[in-house]
Amino acid sequence: MCSTIGSTVVAARSRRIEWSALTGIAPVVTLLPGWLLAMFVLWLPFAAWSTVSYWFFAAAILALGVLMFSRPVQRFVIMRLLGARPPTDAEARRLESAWLAVSRRAQRSPDAFVLAVVDDESLNAFACGGHLVIVSSYAVHELDDDELRGVLAHELSHHLGLHTVALTVSQWMSLPIIALASLGTRIQHVAEAATTTFADRYPALRFVGRIVSATLHVVSWLLTLNVSLASALGTTLGRASELHADRRAAELGFGHELLKALRRVDAAERERLRRRIVKRRRFASHPPAKLRINHLSSHLRRVTPRWSGPR
Repeated sequence: MCSTIGSTVVAARSRRIEWSALTGIAPVVTLLPGWLLAMFVLWLPFAAWSTVSYWFFAAAILALGVLMFSRPVQRFVIMRLLGARPPTDAEARRLESAWLAVSRRAQRSPDAFVLAVVDDESLNAFACGGHLVIVSSYAVHELDDDELRGVLAHELSHHLGLHTVALTVSQWMSLPIIALASLGTRIQHVAEAATTTFADRYPALRFVGRIVSATLHVVSWLLTLNVSLASALGTTLGRASELHADRRAAELGFGHELLKALRRVDAAERERLRRRIVKRRRFASHPPAKLRINHLSSHLRRVTPRWSGPR
């Protein structure tokens, strides 16, 4: 490596907020109405027997979201929520070897992050919270060492770019909204059953029951729609963060390794399309591999005079 790489890496190693991380706040803002409503419903029991104000209660619940960024919570709670598991001994040896190279290049402590595996037969990986890096079992077993380093550099870049902060906050805010929507649906079903049971005996209850059922249906639908819109918005905006993470991985010196992995992803995508025509989801969580390859290749061509290429 030439000395220019060192200066590039020093500039890239620290966490810095990128505009894609700032746009990630949009889903949080979208969730705010539903979250405030959920907080109001949860606050009512406290208001009945205490003097805790609504805004203090809401602020306290939001502050508890800080726990989502702690490594113990990510290791023992979030991993399980996402269906991930600790790596086996063989997987740990592969991951730790690649992760050590990546974290050293970024001048970050490898122990500051939690590595996990999700059993999935697709080439996938994602970052969550401030410390969690999850890799699919297929990626661990099928990628070569260079490709695995490139993928891990991309996920570390998400953390360094603070892309996962707003995502984690929105996930925390979604929990009470989803719980309230689910509760509303269950109460709606109870109200409908009660209306059917007592309609003939108490005709007046039929009207009341239908009003209650309709109200709960609308509220539950609006809360669910609130979460769905925030999720779709976050996914759409998150596509830009993928391109930023690709560029940062290149700044760390793993651009060609990542490009090699992306070409494998692109080949797998084209093979799936060849075997069976699959319509791309409108809100795909990642840009198409071909688009990422073009952007990353263009970036590497621009910086080639400044560095000597892959190790």
